[in-house]
Amino acid sequence: MLDIAEELNRWCEQGRDFAVATVVAVSGSAPRAPGAALAVDADGTVIGSVSGGCVEGAVYELCREALQDGGTVLERFGYSDEDAFAVGLTCGGVIDILVTPVRATAPGRAALATALAAAASGGAVALVRVTSGPAELLGRMLYVEGGPQQGAETEKGPGAGPGNGPGNGGGTLGGHPELDRTAAAEAAALLDAGRTGTVETGAEGGRCGQPLTLLVESSVPPPRMLVFGAVDFAAALVRTGVFLGYRVTVCDARPVFATPARFPEAHQVVVDWPHRYLDSTEVDGRTVVCVLTHEAKFDVPLLERALRLPVAYVGAMGSRRTHEDRLGRLRAAGLGELELARLRSPIGLDLGARTPEETALSIAAEIVANRRGGTGAPLTGAHTPIHHDGATPPGRIGSVA
Repeated sequence: MLDIAEELNRWCEQGRDFAVATVVAVSGSAPRAPGAALAVDADGTVIGSVSGGCVEGAVYELCREALQDGGTVLERFGYSDEDAFAVGLTCGGVIDILVTPVRATAPGRAALATALAAAASGGAVALVRVTSGPAELLGRMLYVEGGPQQGAETEKGPGAGPGNGPGNGGGTLGGHPELDRTAAAEAAALLDAGRTGTVETGAEGGRCGQPLTLLVESSVPPPRMLVFGAVDFAAALVRTGVFLGYRVTVCDARPVFATPARFPEAHQVVVDWPHRYLDSTEVDGRTVVCVLTHEAKFDVPLLERALRLPVAYVGAMGSRRTHEDRLGRLRAAGLGELELARLRSPIGLDLGARTPEETALSIAAEIVANRRGGTGAPLTGAHTPIHHDGATPPGRIGSVA
């Protein structure tokens, strides 16, 4: 649901009644991950998607019915060989979709509105809903707000989270009081990792009570892409990084090159020595570091620090000869083989790239493959999965734990 938080937040502010259909479980080659949502208001306006088109029509009707009868339903869609006209997924997967009506007067409306407002403003928030278990709990929700450490600001300072620390929130799942405490703790842990996932627990919290499943959706500020080296390749990579949903910073020690006019799409342009800037700025496990200077006086002190940080990706531009020289300098600086193994150099996948734009595509493809667990090999003739689970995406919604 948080993937359409901005639109839903406007609907809440306007006092609209609506129903939300959310993907809560997938198996096989499903087109959308858990957390993907489609919403329909009382006038029939629709936003979002749950399947990329396969079952949208049927889900739309379920939302309309939910608005009329006020009931929460869990529906499964899958491929059917028996009936060519059956509503199913042409890709062969199976998805479970929870449809929940959200009326302006509903008891949980205020909690949902707060969570949506936080997500829409770029804050860190997790939304928890019961997706299987006792019928009276189905669709109930609570939210947890993240603290300052969840922020993705470009400088050290106040984070983007609306709360004062992890665990702030509201709403209730109903039932046993311990259930809310358990759900909030699990949500805070997933929010801290920036991931969306499911949690199995009991209706009384822990192992007690009837089994139930919780879907925890996490919405976190955009991840950072740090591009070092204000060169033509950097300009193309900035555009690609923004397109992929990163908050992009360009850093170079040369003020004549590091100017906003040369990098208008960048969120921030910094004039500083790269290693000094890296020491002073915020990074996390989703941050990607791209070193495009291929000049030892900049690269070595920068990479010496970057390879020791818990970031998602570190890549450096340069020829294979430059790479071998760089490795020798980094070993002399004290880096071990495990740290050096994290370095993606020469940066990018082998696409035969020549132009700055093609090179940026090559780098972006390697970043995506690294994040998603892909191989970078052609899908044609391959027997590997098309979709990979278990990694964190760049936007607000993480992948299934």
